[in-house]
Formats: sequence, C-alpha cells, structure tokens
Amino acid sequence: MKENYDAELMRLVNEKNGHALEELYDRYIKLVYGFVMKFCNGNEDKTKEIIQLVFLRLWTTNSHYDSAQGSFVNWLLTITRNICIDYLRKEKRHTQHHQEEHEEIADPANAVEQRVNTNDIAMAKNKLPTAQRKLIDLLYWKGYSLSEIAKLEQEPLGTIKSRLHQALKGLRKHLELEDIK
Repeated sequence: MKENYDAELMRLVNEKNGHALEELYDRYIKLVYGFVMKFCNGNEDKTKEIIQLVFLRLWTTNSHYDSAQGSFVNWLLTITRNICIDYLRKEKRHTQHHQEEHEEIADPANAVEQRVNTNDIAMAKNKLPTAQRKLIDLLYWKGYSLSEIAKLEQEPLGTIKSRLHQALKGLRKHLELEDIK
C-alpha cells in the first residue's frame, strides 16, 4: 500500500479499509505527534488523547480530502489543529464548570473592598472628558465592539482606539492619584 497516494488511502479509509488507515497512521504519526505536542506544551497525556481523536475522526466521519484544494499534509494538519482547539476549549469549559461548583462563599470584607474599588473607578471615570466616558460605557458596560462604536459615533476606528487608549491612561492616572491620598 505504500505506493498508494494519500487521496486514494483516504478513499479507502472512507470505505472502512483498516489497512489504509494504518498506512496513513504510519506515514503521518510523527508529524501529527510533533504538531500536537507543541500545541499542548509538551503534555504527553493530552497529546496521546488528541492523536486518538484525529485518527478516530478520519475513520468515523467520512472525511473527504480533495487534492485540488491543497496538499494532504496541510489538510491533515488543519483537522489536527481544529481538534486541538476543540479539545482545549472543552477542557477549559470543564475546568471553569468544576471551579464554579467548588467556589467557597465570598468573604464579606472582600465584597466591601470591591465596592470601594468600584466607587474609586466611578469617581476616576467621572474626571474623564465626556467622549471618553461615553466610550468606556459603550465598550465595557454595553458590550459594543470598537468597530460598532466607530459606526455609532461616525468616527474612524483609529480615532476610537486612540480615544480608548487616552481614556484608560486617564483612568490609570486618576486611580494612582487616589491611592496616594
């Protein structure tokens, strides 16, 4: 089977030919392993699990490789990259969910401290020019993106970015002055 091209091997894999999958595995395991190992920052267990997912996807999803679209190696690495991203996102969601389940009751003194900080931020924000205050409200409290704000304000995106930079700089300055007092 070594003489079969990658496209032919993928066609055979889609027909559930186990020898074709073995051949692809033998040809590309080192490449996929190296890619996944870098992606996982050297974590051996995650790497092994993701590699299993990559070859399982080739076997189970009826993946169609089209040589006219590009090389097989790039196609395989794209699949590998997507699986890595999905795996890490799933892991992150699981970790966050696990942490939320095990959070302790908040310290009341910490809540007061946070309120004081919020008041300091509000006072510092009120010292900013109106355009900068409005930008901070739209961006951080109302959830608009910078490009959406630029459209709303009918200003160039660069102007909005510059205004945000100046606003954050002003907040930092006012908050540092509050700490000195």
